[in-house]
Amino acid sequence: MPRLPLFLALTVAAAPAVTLAAQHTYANPLDIDYRYSWEQMNEAISYRTGADPAVVRYGDAYYLFQTLADGYWMSKDLVHWAFVKPDHWPYDGHVAPATLVADGKLFLMQSAFGPRPMMVSTDPAHGRWTFWTRSLPFIPGATQYDESGKVPVKGKLPPGPWDPGLFQDDDGKVYLYWGSSDTLPLYGAQLDMNFGSNEGEGKRLAFVTTPKAFIYLDPANHGWERFGPDHTMGDKPAYIEGSWMNKHGGRYYFQYGGPGTEYNVYGTGVYVGSSPLGPFEYAPYNPVGYKPGGFVTGAGHGSTFDDAYGNTWNTGTAWLGVNWKFERRVDMFPAGWHDDGQMWVDTRFGDFPQRIPDHKLRDGESTFTGWMLLSYRKKATVSSALDGHPASNLTDEDPRTFWVAKENRAGESVVLDLGGTPIVRAVQVNYADYESGRYGDAPDLVTQFVLEGSVDGKAWSTLADLSASDRDRPNAYIELEKPARFRFIRYVHKHVGAKHLAISDIRVFGNADGPTPAAPTDVRAVRGADTREATISWKPVPGAVGYNIRWGLAAGRLHSTYQRFADQPTSFTLRSLNRGVRYVVVVESFDEHGVSELSQSVELPP
Repeated sequence: MPRLPLFLALTVAAAPAVTLAAQHTYANPLDIDYRYSWEQMNEAISYRTGADPAVVRYGDAYYLFQTLADGYWMSKDLVHWAFVKPDHWPYDGHVAPATLVADGKLFLMQSAFGPRPMMVSTDPAHGRWTFWTRSLPFIPGATQYDESGKVPVKGKLPPGPWDPGLFQDDDGKVYLYWGSSDTLPLYGAQLDMNFGSNEGEGKRLAFVTTPKAFIYLDPANHGWERFGPDHTMGDKPAYIEGSWMNKHGGRYYFQYGGPGTEYNVYGTGVYVGSSPLGPFEYAPYNPVGYKPGGFVTGAGHGSTFDDAYGNTWNTGTAWLGVNWKFERRVDMFPAGWHDDGQMWVDTRFGDFPQRIPDHKLRDGESTFTGWMLLSYRKKATVSSALDGHPASNLTDEDPRTFWVAKENRAGESVVLDLGGTPIVRAVQVNYADYESGRYGDAPDLVTQFVLEGSVDGKAWSTLADLSASDRDRPNAYIELEKPARFRFIRYVHKHVGAKHLAISDIRVFGNADGPTPAAPTDVRAVRGADTREATISWKPVPGAVGYNIRWGLAAGRLHSTYQRFADQPTSFTLRSLNRGVRYVVVVESFDEHGVSELSQSVELPP
């Protein structure tokens, strides 16, 4: 690889520094210090991961629990997240944990195939936990294993509870939901939490009702419940999992993940009922949380919660899948309900910067900042590169391709040429794990770098100096306090704990001067012979960076989005529809200036 030109050398000329904001925006994946998994240590497969997020508000803070992290994260504002190391924690780590705020306490339980402890805290900010009970009760009627792995009891229900969810109704009763399978349903039962007990760790909990099976996948009628990339794997069994319950307007919204976390179409569905244990009715607007296109893909198996202002948010699991099929990240989207009870999750521009509001959002008020992607397919110049991992990977909006420097040493650098001088408002640096050789946490797993900007490639301003950072930031998101015009953005490396310096994408956001693009024309949507599918096409818009295909039950409820970039065909097959449901489809274009008006809408009859 050739050396950088002299005017892009590492010496920084004197220029005013651009200071960082008291950040009020975020971009998916969430900027947390995802932990290195140890599960594939003996196979030498190394990767950071985060999945199955359960977020709850307790006191004046939010707490994020996820799969296989030796602790959890706390935030006061949903922007800045700090890792909390607890004083008590299961040796094997929580998988798909369930959370519950009740009786003035925060409860936590892990996925299991038999009785395990339930933990409780009244001071989670300082990591202080104890046992609410040392052993949860057996699930009535479930298969049971003893410590040797033998089956002492063969039941009609599978062992569990795996992928549990906890919910307390207004009358104080608590319910447990669970299940994860490609053949079995999800289950639920009322659970006596024994809140009034003073027995310490020895208190006994009990099932009040017999476990009830109430939700199965139905891919024959629900296109989005089919397995595989873009639901293309036919009749291959798909997974239902990730129970979560919310109550709104007197109705119960039972959410679940499907059809599998390994692909871009992992989504969230919802059934609606009049009681905590059903009966439940499938919502025709499913999937309610769905993000199959863009830089971040996947929105399944998460949680729905309210912030301090009464705004609703939905978290999910984003698919990465480079080193291992369960290599994932966590994402978060605005959500809510219409007056008639329809639940929605807004994933439109879901991996572009979003603002965290400091007030109750008005109906229709968006959290999208309007900051556009400035770096797509722009020229990147690097200090060095391994064969097969070129600089061009840094701006392709694909987290599964990446640049790798020849050495992981301080001073390696990347320069992006934006081609003009747009107003730069935020930068996201997304690291990749290429033969990283790390498993679990360690003191040297910190991310350190400097970001700089320049108009002419000679005088440089410091955008962010993370040289003294004390935490790992695999998806570091930097918001500028004072937006400024730059043509060049430079990343100067200091330290990363992995064996190699590998970055999938450096994403730059802001606004270029000029009019917004034209709305797409000649939009067509034709339902297939298989009515779970439709072919959607439109005429390309000159200069567009990409398109959002949006659909829903009505023109004012276009809550589902599939983002596609301009180098992809402007015709594709959407395979996530429900049989017997009428849809409205529109397309919008976007570029560095902004977003177009909506195209003329097209109806998809049942």
